[in-house]
Amino acid sequence: METKELQKLASKLRLEAVRMVYEGKDGHPGPALSIADIVTALYFDIMKVDPRDPNWPDRDRFVLSKGHACPIWYAALNEKGYFEPKVEHFNLRQLHSMFQGHPSMRSTLGVDMTSGSLGNGIAIGAGMAVAAKVQKKDYRTYVICGDGELQEGVCWEGANMAAGRRLDNLTVFVDRNGWQSYKSIEFTVGRNNPADRFRAFGWHVQEINGHDIDAIRAAVTIAKSVKGRPSCIVCDCIKGKGVSYMENNNAWHKGVPTDEQYETAVKELGGAD
Repeated sequence: METKELQKLASKLRLEAVRMVYEGKDGHPGPALSIADIVTALYFDIMKVDPRDPNWPDRDRFVLSKGHACPIWYAALNEKGYFEPKVEHFNLRQLHSMFQGHPSMRSTLGVDMTSGSLGNGIAIGAGMAVAAKVQKKDYRTYVICGDGELQEGVCWEGANMAAGRRLDNLTVFVDRNGWQSYKSIEFTVGRNNPADRFRAFGWHVQEINGHDIDAIRAAVTIAKSVKGRPSCIVCDCIKGKGVSYMENNNAWHKGVPTDEQYETAVKELGGAD
């Protein structure tokens, strides 16, 4: 897809994510909107997947380590064609809905790994990448994690193993939006420096604008060319990107728009004439 088409699609997916939260009356819109451009680029330009065969053994794998951001993932899977017929009302976080507040591989087609307990995605992705190496498969594994969850020790156990195993088929995106559920990353840990830390663990590291589709695509191309090292793409993102009252406002880590706020989001995301 052309860049403009992907940008337009990212806005559409953002709107679907906000609608999901609005209709379900619960959810995490801010974390979902910050990664919309990355998810769009992965599913509609980069990853090798087949929605008609969700368990295709040679598909690329995707792990959303920051599982609470799943509304944007559900929107992408729906748009990609994983659900027939296409889902109109997601019933997000409702009892018996296949779209839970954190993604479940037992409930939702296209979800390769259950997540929600923060910090596990890098290690799980590394395991998938090891499996590809052992089976001599050429599929790649992509992980999106948040800058807040990098405080979990298991992240660095996974990073250490990935570097030690020379997993050049693993790419981790860090959503560096500067916030976690409580306060800012700077307030909590003092320095939000994931690039320095991943370099210290022996990873190939790039730093980009996480809302620039072309930069995302170019960074993945570079990551694919790196041999003998896993890749980390640190993405500078804005929490709540695309909706003015949510942008960089941590009150929208979790929250439901009012009717008026929802209408504002619809207009700003191109959903109104």
